[in-house]
Amino acid sequence: MLTKIKYPLILDGGLSNVLEAFGCDLNHTLWSAKLLIDQPELILRAHLAYLEAGAQCISSSGYQASIEGFTKTGLSVLEAENLMLRSVELAEEAREIYLRNENIEKKIYVAASMGPYGAILADGSEYRGDYTISEKSLKDFHAQRINLLVTTKADFFGFETIPSLLEVKVLSELLRSSVKPSWISFSCKDEFHLNDGNKISEAAKLLANNASVFAIGVNCTSPKFISAIIEVLKQSVPEKKIIVYPNSGEVYHVQSKSWLGVSDPFSFETMAQEWREKGADIIGGCCRIGPEHIKRIRSLK
Repeated sequence: MLTKIKYPLILDGGLSNVLEAFGCDLNHTLWSAKLLIDQPELILRAHLAYLEAGAQCISSSGYQASIEGFTKTGLSVLEAENLMLRSVELAEEAREIYLRNENIEKKIYVAASMGPYGAILADGSEYRGDYTISEKSLKDFHAQRINLLVTTKADFFGFETIPSLLEVKVLSELLRSSVKPSWISFSCKDEFHLNDGNKISEAAKLLANNASVFAIGVNCTSPKFISAIIEVLKQSVPEKKIIVYPNSGEVYHVQSKSWLGVSDPFSFETMAQEWREKGADIIGGCCRIGPEHIKRIRSLK
């Protein structure tokens, strides 16, 4: 399947900003995963918006979804598991609807999105990488989701916004024998360091010999750092595909769960072209990057 992918592969953008544009209030510990419970049709609608904009791969709404997170709201373990599976099913449904409506034969990929442990804390720690958890507990947390979502029809696992070297190490060990391919995308504080302060090159090298991880990259990181990070990754793991889907460069405020700043689709297009020329194989956007941005980059060469 991986050998059939045509690069550059265009990803979608941020899910939460589209849902907020639909009028959703995401000020909740589950963030966008809350809609899996009460408004799944809006998640479907958001996926379709990105497919219509030209995305060739869409990520499920599972970033902040976990057994622990759902059960804290009063749901049973079984209900939590079904909601996590539903997150992938909604992306699959969007793919089917889009292809049927367009009446075209086209390969659209679905990634089962999984965020870092810090995402379920809902305190912004995935942007710092400073959460304290033992290696065993971290492994148990990720293994639970991997074992559940490996049963889905998602084409890949998409591990997103990974801010710490320890978490990269844990994921590499868990995925070494995975039957489903993965990408692992770091969140970085600057051109050379993960959010926890460790070197990006060290994190990349932990994944260099892991055959199940086909792409390594960066997301939820300021666009101004992306070109330099691509160069670091190309030097560290030249055999891997490079995936980049930065945020808009706006600043996230944890207390209000809101963003301040401005994003411009035309500037994003110019930067995306540069990232492609630098060697990025898979390109899209994260927080505050929407369908208009994806429209601007869908014809990258």
